[in-house]
Amino acid sequence: MNDVVRNIVLAVIVAGIGASLGWIARTYLWRRKLHRKQAFFGLPDNSESLLVVNREAGGGPDLTVTRHDVSALLELSALIKDCGAHAQIVAHDATQQGFGERTEFCVGHPAPNRRMAAHLISLLPGVQVNADPEPGPDRGAFLIGKEQYRLEPGRSEYVILARLTADQGHKTRPVFLFCGQRSITTQAASRYLARNHERLARKHGDNTFVLLLKVVNSQAYGPDVVELVADVTRAAQTPLPSAAPSKSHRSS
Repeated sequence: MNDVVRNIVLAVIVAGIGASLGWIARTYLWRRKLHRKQAFFGLPDNSESLLVVNREAGGGPDLTVTRHDVSALLELSALIKDCGAHAQIVAHDATQQGFGERTEFCVGHPAPNRRMAAHLISLLPGVQVNADPEPGPDRGAFLIGKEQYRLEPGRSEYVILARLTADQGHKTRPVFLFCGQRSITTQAASRYLARNHERLARKHGDNTFVLLLKVVNSQAYGPDVVELVADVTRAAQTPLPSAAPSKSHRSS
């Protein structure tokens, strides 16, 4: 074998080894990224999860979902599928089980969504939502600790995005809450989670967090312009006093 042939053979071998190592490295990084995503969402391969939604007013016994809630479910379904898991869509009043066995994504306002209302009472006692049907400046407002966040439809709307676990000491499956003042805000929160879950996983890991988001000028931008107002985890988990003074927030 002359030197030219030897060099060609060596070059082919080196190229093959390099390609194999590159494939192994890419596969390792992809699997590590997938495992982090599965851990954050509590969705190992072939696991089951729940998508809990409101019934649309006047929808009758069948499960009829609003347009924005459908969009939120699509965003969440894509995340679940990416984890290699499965989802079951159920109405808020047809879910009669505890939490921790299956990952749950609960979407909607607590007034029509009994499941959301139960989660707020049990897991976020520092949050109150004004569900007064009568018109008024505080209608739909969030009270989180001593801070009040008023609804200004189409201009400034708030939504709570939370990842909660029943017991931090055990590997229970998380509950994700998308609690918004209007249905478009729940779509905005689900989109925010889809876009930012890697950053949230790096920051919070498998721990509980409660974020308050603001949807800005939805009448012009839809659910796309979202601002992080604050991490309100501590305030949301601290029970409210019976008569807490509040500070109102309005858009400037």
